[in-house]
Amino acid sequence: MPGFVEKPEPVQVPGLVHLHTGKVRDLYRDEDGRLVMVASDRISAADWVLPTAIPDKGRILTQLSLWWFDQLADLVPNHVISTELPAGAPADWAGRALVCQNLDMVPVECVARGYLTGSGLAEYKQSRTVCGLALPEGLVDGSELPAPIFTPAAKAEVGDHDENVSYEEVARTTGAETAALLRQATLAVYGRARDIARERGIILADTKFEFGFDKDGTLVAADEVLTPDSSRFWPADQWEPGHAQPSFDKQYVRDWLASPASGWDSKGELPPPVLPQEVVERTRAKYVEAYERLTGQTWS
Repeated sequence: MPGFVEKPEPVQVPGLVHLHTGKVRDLYRDEDGRLVMVASDRISAADWVLPTAIPDKGRILTQLSLWWFDQLADLVPNHVISTELPAGAPADWAGRALVCQNLDMVPVECVARGYLTGSGLAEYKQSRTVCGLALPEGLVDGSELPAPIFTPAAKAEVGDHDENVSYEEVARTTGAETAALLRQATLAVYGRARDIARERGIILADTKFEFGFDKDGTLVAADEVLTPDSSRFWPADQWEPGHAQPSFDKQYVRDWLASPASGWDSKGELPPPVLPQEVVERTRAKYVEAYERLTGQTWS
């Protein structure tokens, strides 16, 4: 069954209680009830958390999220309280650990799509809809949609697929007022991010957000935002609808796992193998390139 090939043991830090080990992030609670979120260098593909890490990946995701939180601050508040290391935390946590608000999380992955691909494309081919939303005829892989759409998903456990759900299902689960708030915030943030990325020669095809409510009932952006793990970024100068687009993410990993070179059957019972060094280096380079092109800053 998919999941962790080798599930890591949580780091023990005085004053912190380990709460959860996710695909990429480890979650702790401090003595003041705040959350400490640590982004590892783990990478997942085909519903497996692979046995090979991508150096610097966790720091890149964390620093890119912080940059985006600044760009979006006037649209939605975020959960970050501090970027300082908790007392007693290992030095390796520097740059990848965030002290965050403890929110009442909404159990929905809030997805915005501006282009057709992935699971949206698969549904469109069957029914000309995405999450029940009707779309025009004639769209292909990579087509820009007439307007961005909100296509939520039910959040899955490690090793399982997130499952697309309808807006009506979100309204039944969270209430009509919360569903409307989620849709409005998701599309507003996507619109801002799409325009910023476009200025930098990057297409933001789709992205997913997680939101929660603070103690005052304000909707707050949580987890990561607009990283290569949570978004599809495509180089604008290579965009060509009709086939899969080149992307700034773990595509090298997916391609190698699907190739004869890996010797791995994703439908079989064996876990995926260790990644070769070349795949690790090329994947890291893509994460670095996404960070540098979006922020205009040199990764170091």
